[in-house]
Amino acid sequence: MTQHAIQFFSEIQQIAAGIDVVAIERMAQELAQLRERSGRLFLLGVGGSAGNCSHAVNDFRKLCSIEAYSPIDNVSELTARTNDEGWDTVFAGWLEVSRLNSRDALLIFSVGGGDAERNISVNLVRAIDLAKERGAKVFGIVGRATGHTAKRGDVVVVIPPVNPERVTPLSEGMQGVVWHCLVSHPVLQARKTKW
Repeated sequence: MTQHAIQFFSEIQQIAAGIDVVAIERMAQELAQLRERSGRLFLLGVGGSAGNCSHAVNDFRKLCSIEAYSPIDNVSELTARTNDEGWDTVFAGWLEVSRLNSRDALLIFSVGGGDAERNISVNLVRAIDLAKERGAKVFGIVGRATGHTAKRGDVVVVIPPVNPERVTPLSEGMQGVVWHCLVSHPVLQARKTKW
């Protein structure tokens, strides 16, 4: 009965041992520079990663004093754009209205990172392409090194693929571990947590 839990946490240990801590440190430095230049951080994701975006926006704003937003948090605009303009452009349209510019950055939370050819998370692909056009940085915490985020991002942490059958839960779970590492990093944390 406990075999699944043993295997799952063994995989978490493998990921923790193999994760690219250099990339995490680079991302912390980049985010500190973003704050210094008064840039904004836009967090994008779908599914479980979207929920992670909402939580992370809170942490980056409250703990790190980084101006952070996610289109996920405005369900009225998100659904209106999806209905009227299409799912593929929902994030890019939101970023255009937000006047995304070269001081800003995206932080993509995704399992695959987007793939236009396979028609997967094209909304992330379009947002990343818009960011690149405007000179904004692109960061990511993803589960695949082959997706659009990993290919085009400036600093991307790829969750080590230890079990192809559990890429989604392991990737989405580790997104939380990585962003909590970032918001508690000495170069970023501006306020202590209560506990």
